[in-house]
Amino acid sequence: MPEDLNYDDVEEGKTMTITRNRRVAIGALATLLAASLTACSGGGEGGGGGAAEGATAEDIEAALQEGGSITYWTWTPQAETQVAAFEKAYPNVDVTLVDTTGAGDANTKLQNTLASGKGVPDVVQIEYQSVPQFQLPGQLTDLTEYGFDELESLYTPSTWGAVTQNGGIWGLPQDSGPMAFFYNSEVFDAAGVEVPTTWEEYVEAARTIKEHDPDTCIGNDSGDPGFTTSMIWQAGGTPFQTDGEAVTIDLADEGSTKWAEMYQPLIDDELLCQLPGWSDEWYQALGDGTIASVVLGAWAPGVFEDGVPDGKGKWRVAPTPTYDGTPANAENGGSTESIPEASENKLLAAGFLKWLNGSDESIKAFMETGGFPATVKELESEEFLSYESEYFGGQKINEVLGAAGADVNEGWQYLPWQSYANSIYADTVGQAYLDKSSLLDGLAAWQEENVKYGTDQGFTVNG
Repeated sequence: MPEDLNYDDVEEGKTMTITRNRRVAIGALATLLAASLTACSGGGEGGGGGAAEGATAEDIEAALQEGGSITYWTWTPQAETQVAAFEKAYPNVDVTLVDTTGAGDANTKLQNTLASGKGVPDVVQIEYQSVPQFQLPGQLTDLTEYGFDELESLYTPSTWGAVTQNGGIWGLPQDSGPMAFFYNSEVFDAAGVEVPTTWEEYVEAARTIKEHDPDTCIGNDSGDPGFTTSMIWQAGGTPFQTDGEAVTIDLADEGSTKWAEMYQPLIDDELLCQLPGWSDEWYQALGDGTIASVVLGAWAPGVFEDGVPDGKGKWRVAPTPTYDGTPANAENGGSTESIPEASENKLLAAGFLKWLNGSDESIKAFMETGGFPATVKELESEEFLSYESEYFGGQKINEVLGAAGADVNEGWQYLPWQSYANSIYADTVGQAYLDKSSLLDGLAAWQEENVKYGTDQGFTVNG
């Protein structure tokens, strides 16, 4: 096995958990301490036991009826409503809910808890990009043993792919974030710009908008690793491939190169506003039209409704531009719930997890407060697709967002140390945004640093 992954001064990628009345923006610095590779004891007390190696659906249901106690760590604001509904359905089960405040804090706390072996949760929320860093050291339960392979058809292919790797199922998808193109129709109309369907049209639209009003930009980007990986994914790139302890890194593959060559003129010609996302200035610029568009995950409507009130009625949603007009997309954000291998209550945890991310009641509660589902049934429902958003000028935005999920390219993987990789992005690729240097050179530098880091951690890295 590789040695314990050691993350120092890691900056987490920005993750959003959205409700219509609440916004939680996570972009905090987190120090991720070394994880223990040995199985630790922890979790709550009560029935359900965790010693059994797998179980049938009947065994899981019996454990829920018998009852006991489990602990659930999450940062989603919907969790309180969901837990209350679960405990009503299964009154013999007590769920202790712990708010981990955000993805970065959750990773740090989980790393520390697994290392100490004390207070390990039974169910824990993890970003899709962070699953490998806990799965590879053997710290997550393979849910195949609990019959969860039968649930695959419930979820979109991209989110199911995010929780299945290295021959196992390491969680159930909670939400999804297929990208879409959000644009200010007033700004586009004033500049005489059509909504771009290709990235070539996008670059030309950026020039026209800038010429019409030098203080306005088609978008903003000061160097965001999560956005870059999503854009490479959308371009068809697969720069990170992991097979157990063997990792291949190729940030010069066709998709990575395609994105860099398309994006370079936007930096060289100063067509993007140099405003960091999720800052007060960013929200203000979205509201006053300084930023004319953004490419974000399908959870973004909640961001606009809550954080950009001045944009009401002005914004619309369109498919993400592509390179040749053929539909292609990527995810941006999203997370799963998993069961740590050290949980002492795996049967109860499996039952709770199956209900949490698979039951109609739970998913309805999640969606009613702005969550964007990962389940095919909800994404294809008439109620969901026919929703008319007052904020977006009465547009049936879910028709666009639902289709966006169906177009996500398959085969994407993150690095086992993606959080660390994101933390060194600013010193490599990010330099291109500061001095208009080559994105391709920045990607090469990012690859070199990641090859060195992965090798130092004990992985066999080809790159």
